[in-house]
Amino acid sequence: MAFDVMIGLVSKLWRYPVKSMLGEECSSLEVTVRGVDGDRLFAVRDVDGKFGSGKNTRRFRQIDGLLAFRASYSSEWPDITFPDGRCIRGDDPQIHMALSEALGVGVALVREGHISHFDSGSVHLLSTGALVWLRSRLPESRIDERRFRPNIVVAANGVELPERLWVNKIVRIGDEVRLKVTGQTERCRMTTLGQTDLPDDPRVLRCIAQDAGLQFGVYAEVLASGHISAGDAVTIERAA
Repeated sequence: MAFDVMIGLVSKLWRYPVKSMLGEECSSLEVTVRGVDGDRLFAVRDVDGKFGSGKNTRRFRQIDGLLAFRASYSSEWPDITFPDGRCIRGDDPQIHMALSEALGVGVALVREGHISHFDSGSVHLLSTGALVWLRSRLPESRIDERRFRPNIVVAANGVELPERLWVNKIVRIGDEVRLKVTGQTERCRMTTLGQTDLPDDPRVLRCIAQDAGLQFGVYAEVLASGHISAGDAVTIERAA
């Protein structure tokens, strides 16, 4: 008979209502087949149909300044706090003009349609062990999980970059949620950008590139939906 293997506890939970804006720390979250409920459900879209991001790709356009905004939910629409302190709800008719003026580029706030707002996997996990590993290499840098925008921070130590051992495994969180870890997370310049009290720091991405092949954290897909909370047990399922 096989037993699940305990790998840690849920340390923190994060949700980002608008892609590439600051998000909100949550004590609990609902996880659906799509991913964390409400996560990156909205994005800013330019006149060419590309979504605002920290990088340029076929789907995304680099729009600087998005990390100066914070998004959170008080209803089905996100509340967006602007750099000047204004807060405008996403269904306010003025939101598109206000965002365009603040960002210096014509955009509209849009809800996800047939094109996903996710970069890759639907759920992003990061271990505290990985953060400890990176801090040991960059003692003069501010290493904080906010730079890496995870949904689930797992208190897991013991080896360098513990989550690399989770790839292709089934991870259970609490009593309900089951995730299939599909691969490692490739990092981009977003990790170097300043936000609130975190300064710009190009050393972060340079270190991850040199010492971890640009991989830091893991992506997962949802096998079983449910409710998760800070403090939940995180285990790896062993095949019977």
